[in-house]
Amino acid sequence: MAILVTGGAGYIGSHTCVELLNAGYDVVVLDNLSNSSEKSLDRVKQITGKEVKFYKGDILDRDILSKILETETIDSCIHFAGLKAVGESVAKPWEYYNNNITGTLTLVDEMRKHGCKNIIFSSSATVYGDPAVIPITEECPKGTCTNPYGWSKSMLEQILSDMQKADPEWNVILLRYFNPIGAHKSGLIGENPNGIPNNLMPYITQVAVGKLKELGVFGNDYDTPDGTGVRDYIHVVDLAVGHVKALKKIKENAGLCIYNLGTGTGYSVLDIVKNFEAATGVKIPYVIKDRRPGDIAICYSDATKAKEELGWTAQYGIKEMCADSWNWQKNNPNGYDD
Repeated sequence: MAILVTGGAGYIGSHTCVELLNAGYDVVVLDNLSNSSEKSLDRVKQITGKEVKFYKGDILDRDILSKILETETIDSCIHFAGLKAVGESVAKPWEYYNNNITGTLTLVDEMRKHGCKNIIFSSSATVYGDPAVIPITEECPKGTCTNPYGWSKSMLEQILSDMQKADPEWNVILLRYFNPIGAHKSGLIGENPNGIPNNLMPYITQVAVGKLKELGVFGNDYDTPDGTGVRDYIHVVDLAVGHVKALKKIKENAGLCIYNLGTGTGYSVLDIVKNFEAATGVKIPYVIKDRRPGDIAICYSDATKAKEELGWTAQYGIKEMCADSWNWQKNNPNGYDD
């Protein structure tokens, strides 16, 4: 049986394809390539020696979803496809809600019509809002999200949970990611954002490679040890392995399950800068800017539940995350563009 990976040509998607193929699964990817490159899938083949079946298309397009589900023997779907830039979501709420919510509703409708009722959903720690407790466990109440991107993830969790409750044939696993960084050890695949990066690590690596002049640090007056925001950074390969573990959980007819995927360690923005400089020997000039709307001071996980129920723990530390990010960027200064 094959696994349908929506958004499989993207950053987390391509790394997950590698781990799925290495674990012996057949992989079918649907991606509209709006923020990704088909070249990532060529690199996945280079790393694994195995083919990924690729469909170029959109989760809003019923015809292509129906075609895939009729043509391929899809056992489960790992659903990454979605718009994901926090700042952009504030400026373009309709686009975010339409793509992320309507697209997912269309996807799961076609899945149930074709008798495929297993989904692993790419959620986010943003659903906790400004968290009530730190470290954040899955018992932590979902909070008031601070941007439309976060709301789209929070609403989709609710929708998928309600569907599973109404029809227990569904297995729904909600994976709440913390902050994925790093890249595959080979340096062949990595984070390849369009335009100016929204995330910290690709911004740092683009400064390191000379594409950007300096890093903007948003806010140094938070109630944290050095005044900059603290986050839980997780190596993208660890995150990818978490999805393979979640597929095993689906085999138990697990119903509805929710897991945090993080390391349980918080690092500030300046911690990341220092660790990057130590891991690579490259200096990162930075400038302090105003806080960004929607940012919170501290956010890191307690991932005990994933350890106990999935047998998953993060293997890689911050030095490896930095070194692997740099290895990808320096070998691919323009990402997948030649």
